[in-house]
Formats: sequence, C-alpha cells, structure tokens
Amino acid sequence: MASSHHSLQFPLFTALLALLGTRLVVTYDTSILKSTFAAAPATCLTSIFSFGDSLADTGNLLHYLGDDAGPFAHLPYGETYFHNATGRFSDGRLIIDFIAQSLGLPLVPPYLAGTNAQDFRYGANFAVAGATALDNDFFRAKGLNVTWSEYSLVVQFNWFKQLLPSLCSTDSDCKGIISNSLFLVGEIGWNDHGYSFNEGRTADEIRTFIPNIIEVISSVIDDLIKLGAKTLVVPGIFPSGCVPVYLTWMQSEIVEDYDPDTGCIKWVNEFSAYHNQLLQNELDRIRRLHPHVTIIYADYYEALMSVFRSPEKFGFKKAPLDACCGGGGPYNVNFSLPCGGPMATVCKDPSKFVFWDDAHPTEAATEIVARGLLEGPYAYPPILQACSKVESDASQLQPLFHPTK
Repeated sequence: MASSHHSLQFPLFTALLALLGTRLVVTYDTSILKSTFAAAPATCLTSIFSFGDSLADTGNLLHYLGDDAGPFAHLPYGETYFHNATGRFSDGRLIIDFIAQSLGLPLVPPYLAGTNAQDFRYGANFAVAGATALDNDFFRAKGLNVTWSEYSLVVQFNWFKQLLPSLCSTDSDCKGIISNSLFLVGEIGWNDHGYSFNEGRTADEIRTFIPNIIEVISSVIDDLIKLGAKTLVVPGIFPSGCVPVYLTWMQSEIVEDYDPDTGCIKWVNEFSAYHNQLLQNELDRIRRLHPHVTIIYADYYEALMSVFRSPEKFGFKKAPLDACCGGGGPYNVNFSLPCGGPMATVCKDPSKFVFWDDAHPTEAATEIVARGLLEGPYAYPPILQACSKVESDASQLQPLFHPTK
C-alpha cells in the first residue's frame, strides 16, 4: 500500500469537527416527527431504540447545533420524503425509518429533541452524526488532537439508561419494554476510522484500533442483554472504498488500486471488511453465550456492494460512485462547496444515484439496503422474521417500497 494513502487529510471530517465544536441552545421543531406518530399495531416489537452515527441520526446533531449547524440543516437535505431538512444526512428516509414503518411503528424521534417521556412511548434514537464508538480519552491517549464532541457509544447508552426509568414504573415493567423492543446498535466505528485518518494516522495503525472499537460495541450489547434485550440488530460498516469522500482523498494513479468491476478502492474496502469480520466474530461469541437472544448482523457492506456490482439492475446510473449533491470535482465532491451550500448543485433525480452527498446514501439506495435487512439476504435472520407476530407479507410492504425502476 503506497505511503501516500496514509497521510491524506479529510476536509469532510475537519468540517464536521468544526460543527461539533460549538454548542447552540435551540428549540427543535418536532412537527414533522409528530405528524408521523400513530398508534402502534399489536406486534411483539413495540419500540425501537437506536444507537449510532449519521447513518441513523434522525435529528440529534441538528438539535444540538441548531439551524445554524450548516448545510445539512437546510434543503435540499430532506427534499425527497420530508420536503424539509430534519437533521437526517440524506434526501429522505434512513434505514431506521424503513424498519420502523415496516413494523408499523412511528418514526423514531431523536432523544435530544424530546420534552417528556410521552415523546418516547415507541422508542428513542440516540444516534448522533459524527459519533464514535470509542470515547475521546482513547484518542487522546493515542496522541490525537480531539476536537469533536463526546457523543460516543457509551454516552448514548448512558442516555438510554437515564431515559428508561421514565418509561416504566417497576423493574418488571422495564424488562417488559426492553424485551419487546428492537435495538439497533450501530452502525458505529466509521468515524473512529475517519477522524484517525484525518489526523494523518496510517491504515496499519488504525487497524490496531478496531479490536477496541469492537470491544466497546460488544460491551454495550452485553449490557443491553443484561437489562433484558431479546432482539438486537448490529450493522457492519459500509465499503468505505466506494464512498465519494474516500474516493476523492485516496485517489491513486496506480490502476491496480481500483476494483475494475466497481471502481472502488480495493485496500480501503479491505480495511472495512476487516472491521466487519472482527465484528461478526464477536457477535458469534455473544450468540453462544446468549442462545435465547436474537442477534442479527446487518450486512451493510454486501448490501451496497451488490448495488455497485450491478447498479443498472437496481435502477441506478451506470457509474454509481458520484454524489448527487455537491460542488463538482471528482465524484462531485468539493469540500469548499458542500451539499446544501449556496453554490452546490443537486441532481435532477436522486433515485438514480447511490450517494446523496460525499458520505451518505440516497433514500433510494437506503431503501434497497433496508429491504435486504427486513426480508433478507443481508440480515440473518431477516428482521421481519425475528418476531413471529410481525406480519411480513409482501403486500403490506408495498406502500413502503416501490418496485425497482
């Protein structure tokens, strides 16, 4: 692996760090979220609790920073489904949104936007864009200059523990809620890699951080099981070598660095695959310890790779690695002109693009990943089979998913 791969800086992460550096006290508009709330049907999964980063954040970072948070706080973010920016890093719905709708549950509200326990009667989302699995002390101990806020996985889990007593009056009630809830633990860890690359650390060094990342994820899963969790979905990370931000800043003149079938950077994808393999090994260990608990590995990596290998089969344009929204340049990534900025442009049809901005998928791509998790084959067992009382008839999914274009 060429040394030039290991010393590149990531303005995407630098920009995010700047966003996270100042706290603004604001009132978050939850009208969009509340408009989607309805009584949940009688299924065995009655609530959803989520932890993670921008792939699952439904508004926590926006609430933390306010409407001056940056471009993601404004249209065109949210244009496809919500017709307004909600704090989601997408043109529309996220995987957690498709899962909630498929289970007949309301969209999961961001924890930082809640005003009382009633807001979280069907669950809460603790995911924060930019969050890491590891706490900031780990990075400081490694000599990194930590400029991002402490919204690590353990912090998010502590929020859950703080909220739980307000949702139930007795230990028995709490265990009942937890045992009937779906827990989404991740995706988390991608920012741990990104911040470290941004600090100029080598891929070889960052690989040594991955066992620590997996250990934190495992610890939170173990704590949730001790509290009574019975159904958990644990996603791996995306194939980073296909993501526009990595493709832009890890450009190479060496043809062999690229997968000829997809155009993705091979060594970066191998890095992501290593993370995912360690995570799956740990989940296998936990399953052996807790055979009564359903632990579902969500294979985000292979779900997206199936799209990159055959984009036209899924209705995407032939070269699917460009961002729909951006400021031009390679892969439509220009860190001086981010998506949502005054000079950025937006493609006419986001449903033809896999990526919305430099790091996040469109609703169209998210929908395909979500279907692969709900129905298979990219989750085992598929989420809709994890509970025998969840109706998984394809006709009921039709309003949520449209046929592939």
